[in-house]
This record gives sequence, structure tokens and C-alpha cells, in this order.
Amino acid sequence: MSKDILKTESLNELFENSFKKYWDYKALTEFNGQTLYYSDLARRIRMIHIGFEKCGLKKGDKVALCGKNQSNWAVAFLATISYGAVVVPILHEFKPGNIQHLVNHSDARIFFVGEQIWEGLNEAEMPNLEAIVELNDFSILYTPDKEIINIRKGLEKNFTELYPEGMKPEDVRFHRDQPEELALINYTSGTTGFSKGVMLPYRSLLSNVLFAWEVLPQVSNGARVVSMLPSAHMYGLMFELLFEMTSGSHVHFLTRMPSPKVIVEAFQSVKPRVIIAVPMIIEKIYKQKLLPLLKRPSIKVMLRMPFIDQRIKNRIHDELVKAFGGEFVEIIVGGAPLNHEVEPFLKSISLAFTVGYGLTECGPIVSYAPWNERPLFSCGRAAPRMSIRIDSEDPETVPGEIQLKGDNVMVGYYKNPEATEQVFTEDGWFRTGDMGTMDKDGYLYIKGRSKTIILGPNGQNIYPEEIESSINNMSYVNESLVIMEDNKLVALVYPDFEKAAAEGLPDSAMDATMEAMRAQINLDLPKYCQIARVRIVPEEFEKTPKKSIKRFLYNG
Repeated sequence: MSKDILKTESLNELFENSFKKYWDYKALTEFNGQTLYYSDLARRIRMIHIGFEKCGLKKGDKVALCGKNQSNWAVAFLATISYGAVVVPILHEFKPGNIQHLVNHSDARIFFVGEQIWEGLNEAEMPNLEAIVELNDFSILYTPDKEIINIRKGLEKNFTELYPEGMKPEDVRFHRDQPEELALINYTSGTTGFSKGVMLPYRSLLSNVLFAWEVLPQVSNGARVVSMLPSAHMYGLMFELLFEMTSGSHVHFLTRMPSPKVIVEAFQSVKPRVIIAVPMIIEKIYKQKLLPLLKRPSIKVMLRMPFIDQRIKNRIHDELVKAFGGEFVEIIVGGAPLNHEVEPFLKSISLAFTVGYGLTECGPIVSYAPWNERPLFSCGRAAPRMSIRIDSEDPETVPGEIQLKGDNVMVGYYKNPEATEQVFTEDGWFRTGDMGTMDKDGYLYIKGRSKTIILGPNGQNIYPEEIESSINNMSYVNESLVIMEDNKLVALVYPDFEKAAAEGLPDSAMDATMEAMRAQINLDLPKYCQIARVRIVPEEFEKTPKKSIKRFLYNG
């Protein structure tokens, strides 16, 4: 890694230098689809810049973007930020009414939208837009200004006039950003309430990119990465796209639902250098691929035998590494803690995985440690340019709110000064709403969200996530949610009906199966944490794009 990278003060300068250096390298590929080189990317971005200029778009104006992961999503994002406009990525999982509201709330002048999302929208509900552009081919879907249609028609001609001999690397010129300049507004879907527009300045995005350069210098010069997470979510955006575009890496967009089968297929084909994942993806692979093997009587016996157990673990390790493509330097899990059964097993086989901690409000990284340094169940130490404190009289043993300071932290919530004021302490620390402890070496341990803590009958703090982790390990459980009803803990469970049917368990027996599960779980729980009853839910819980359950929908 060049030391000059860490001295850079402009994110767009990193993009510009990368495009010039890696002009003939592959940049973006849609899985089993088209590929764009860095040169292609630069030309498409310049074409959009020409359109922005002719439409009178100014630096700091808002440009909204909503669509599934694809190459032109990345083109539109990079074109907006490298122009100096403020990009507003909106998650395509949002309902049409919510998308329209966020376009309006953000004061967007231009809206790039995917074809399928556009089918559910209505331009009349977004009256302040000057142009709606379709992502697949950048055609104009709607504009009240006929001149914009003419501008779009003339882009090819304008581009050719500017570059009669074709655009060359030295022609790439991007906006020089300032640290406190607003770069992006990211609307959180949140698990505890309504979306808020997180305002991230360039210093936050740059600090996150530099962090990735510091911990993953191997991801450069054509290194391959599979993009599985929504690009409109900060975790996927930062570490599956933006960092890669500054390092000459090759991003492969997974254009299908990331089921374990699809993910393994993609890994086998792409052989990624780093894997960015949320816990649910790792846990599904563990549950569907490894758990059936580990439950075989012969394997159970061998895992209890000295020397043989290590050979079995080595074989499992090798098969798992092979399933992930065989060439990764690390699997980085973020978004939530890993299941407390899955993590110790993966650590026992020396799989190169680590668990980090981040928030949209930090763009996103807060803490991290390399896989071979991180203690079990920790999510690392404060990332470079970040500080962490625990609001507790005894941070090592008594959980307190995790509070943050540093370059990654947002400037506030868009048009919401009240919410902004509430999340900052009087001495300027950002209040995460997450509870945790920190050991003497600075390693952070997450307990749960302060808003999800359940107060026990005698005032005890109950962390539902810890109980859910045990429930989710049980047979025939897909996912669960622990809530309080009538002063008793109730487990809402979405069963694995498919597995039950495959193993001959009728639906009529599910209640009794869940009751047996409840009794078994309670054996290991303190009395104040015990589950009073199980209620089966017929369908998956509604989730955020990072696959966290939207708890506020199920708490009364």
C-alpha cells in the first residue's frame, strides 16, 4: 500500500487516480452478464456529467438513486459524487409510498430509478423532480422540461465533440471535495422506528475507504469481490463498491437473491479476495451445509477423540474454504453479532473470519480486528480515526451505551435538528443506542440495543438477542423474536416448515415440537429470562436490508 494513499484528503481524487491507473482493468460485472472496464466507467460518468452541466445541476444539489445492484447503479452513484452533487441512495426494498416520500424529503432534483421499482411509482407524487432517469439505459422516463429530452438525445454528439479522438485516462477530472462537505444522505430503514436521513460528509466516506486500505491492502490490482449486500446500504456500498473503485478491484454484482446455493455458486465462479457478509448469510450456510454433517453420529464420536478431532476439523475447514472460493484473505461479518453457537465452531476450525461493528451514522465502520487477533464474541477495537467509550461506571463488566467520536461520525439527520440533538451528548459524543462492554485491551463486546432491552420482573436487564441466538440453533427454527407480553417472555418463532416436511414432521406436530424446544432452552436460562410460551408465526419476519428484524412492528 502506498503511503500517499493515507495522506489523501479527497475521496474523488482517489477515484480519479484509480480510473487513470486501472483504465484497462475490469471494474464491474453483473454475475453471468455484462462487464464494464474502468475506461467504460469513466466514459459513462463523463457523459452523465455533461448532462448534469447542461441541465444546470449545481454542486450540492441532491440526486436520488433507487434500484437493485447493477453496473449502472454504480455508474449513477459515482457520477453524482464525482460531480460534487449530493447522492441520495434509497433502498429498493422500501415500499413505493416510502420511496416517493424520501425523494421529496431529500429535495432531489434528479431521480435515477430501476425499471421494476418505477412500475410502482407515480411522478405526480414527486412534483419537485426535474427529471426521472431509467437506470438500464439512462433514458428519460419523465420530465416537465422538454429541453432535458433534447439534452439527453444530444449527449453522444456532445461527448464526441469534446473527445474527437476518444476519451483518454488523462481526461478524467473529478470534483475536489472538502472534508466537511456533504457527500451523501442515507435513509436508514432502522429496526426501531421511521427512516432518518443520515448526512455523511466526505471525511466519513474517505476515512472508511482509508480504513479498508489499511486492513485489506491485498484487495487491489484486479482483486475480485462479490457484491451480495444492497449497494444502497452503507456496509455494502462502502466495502463492496467504493473501496474497490479506489483500488482497481473487480466487483461482481450478485443479481439474484443471496441464498446459500446462489452464494456458493458465485464464490466458486468468482473466487473473491475478500468476503463481506451479514450474520444471516454465514449462519444459513452453517445451518444448511455444516450442521447436518456435525450431527452425524460417526462425526460426533470422532470429534470427541484426540488427534482425530483435529483432522476432522481441518477437513471441514478446507471444505468450507473451498465453498467460499478458496482465495479469500478474510470474511468480514457485520451488521449484528454472530450466533453464539456458530462463532465458536468457526473459530475452532481456524476459519479466517472476523466480526466488525458499524452504523449507518458512521458510514459505517466503528470497530474491527483481524481474524487472528479478535477474541471470541468481540467485534474488535476502535477503527483508525475513531474513539469508543462505554457509558458505564464499570465498562468491563457492566454494560452501558456505546458512544463514539471520530472522522467517521455523521454531521446529523437531514432536516431533523431535534433527532440530531438527541443523539449527541453535551460533550459531543454520538450515542449509538447499542449496549456493550469493553475489556482492558479495548475490545468491544455488544450486548444488544438499548431500545430492545426488556426489563425483567425484578428490574433485571434482559437482552432478547441472546435468547434468540439459542432458539435459532434449535431444529425446525428458521428465526425468532423474543418479546414481553403480560409481563412474561414470549418467543415468536417462524419454523422451518420445509425441513419439517422433508423429515416427515406434519404441521400439526409443530406446536408440540416448539413446546419441547421451549423446555430445553429454559434449562440453560436464568429464571428471569425463561420463555413462558412460544407463538408460531406463519411467515418470515419483516426485515431491514441488512437482514435485521424490524422489531418495532412486533412489539405490541
